[in-house]
Parts: sequence; structure tokens; C-alpha cells
Amino acid sequence: MAVILINPNSTEAMTDSALRAARLAAPALQFEGWTSHKGPASIEGAADGALAVAPLLDLVQKASDQGAQVIIIACFDDTGLAAAQGLATCPVIGIGQASFTLARLYSGATSVVTTVQAAVPVIEANIKAQGFADVITHVSAAHVPVLALETNPEHAAQEFSAAIEGLPKGTRNLILGCAGAVSIKSRVQQKTDCRVIDGVSAAAQLCKALVG
Repeated sequence: MAVILINPNSTEAMTDSALRAARLAAPALQFEGWTSHKGPASIEGAADGALAVAPLLDLVQKASDQGAQVIIIACFDDTGLAAAQGLATCPVIGIGQASFTLARLYSGATSVVTTVQAAVPVIEANIKAQGFADVITHVSAAHVPVLALETNPEHAAQEFSAAIEGLPKGTRNLILGCAGAVSIKSRVQQKTDCRVIDGVSAAAQLCKALVG
């Protein structure tokens, strides 16, 4: 069966964007995109994440029961990741976790720029809990609503690019901290000399190793 990419929020456009990015990053694999229609429209911090977990886990169980090779949780907050990994019989990858893993393989300091300030403490906690605090030392917000990445990507890219100007000196790798950031990655890359990593592509690349 395919790699199942699950979007924990209910916005179909974000599922579609993430699915295109995954297929581009790993064209030899078969991906399916599932949307959690009972989840919130977007996940902007811990409160939204808590609302998303139960319907997300229902989809994780369904994907596992149907024989998914790998499951990707397409939310940078790694919403419900530990519970999903305990539930599924196949590997489950969070796109935050995937981007941190990829960043560890590159030299130099790594920073994360995410969407809203409410997401910052969630991401910082994940970095610490997953053992990446020595790799990712700075997390900041571009103050852009998650859905603006789909509805107004040009403005979102401008705000992310402005946030990059405030990164610590010596930052070599930049992680875009939202699944929707696949829509602005190329614009942001044009504005910085940093290596730009998006979590969806990172997760898809890890799937290549897991599927074999």
C-alpha cells in the first residue's frame, strides 16, 4: 500500500499542497493524502493541537489497519506523534521530527521560522523532547496565520523572509516550521543563503529509506 500522508487539520488545500511536495521529493513512492475533516481548520499552537489528536488517531488506526507502509503526520507541531507511533504497526513520521533529523546531518547552526507565536513553545518542547536541542538552537515566528500560506503565499513569503533577517549570526540551515510552507519554499530560498528545509519533503525523503 501507499505511504499515507495525514493532514491533522480539515483544510483540503493544505493536504493537496503537502501531497504535491511529497510526490516531488520522492517520485518513486506512492503517496495518498488524507484530510482529518473532524480536526480544526488550522493548528496554531497547543489548544488546536489538542483538538486535532483524537480524529487524527482514528485516521492513523485506519491507515495502519489498511496496510500503510509509512504514515506521515503533516503538521510541524508533530501533533499526536507519540500516540500515533504507539498505535500503528508501521513507521509514523512527524514532519517536524523529519526536518530536525535531516538538519542534524548538515553542518552548521539550524534555526526554525514558524507561522505564529503560539506555535513556538510547542516546537521548542518537541526539539528538546526529541533530542535535537544541540542542533536547533533558535525558533521564531513570522506572525503569519497558517491558512495565509495557502490563501496569500506571496505575502506569507515576504513575512517569512523578513523574519529570516533576525536569525542568529552563523545560521546555516533554515527549517520552515509549517506544512503549508511548501507553497513558499522557493520564494524564501531566493532571499537567503541558508539551506532551506521543509518538513514535508524531509519526511518524504525519509520514507525512501523506510520503504526500501
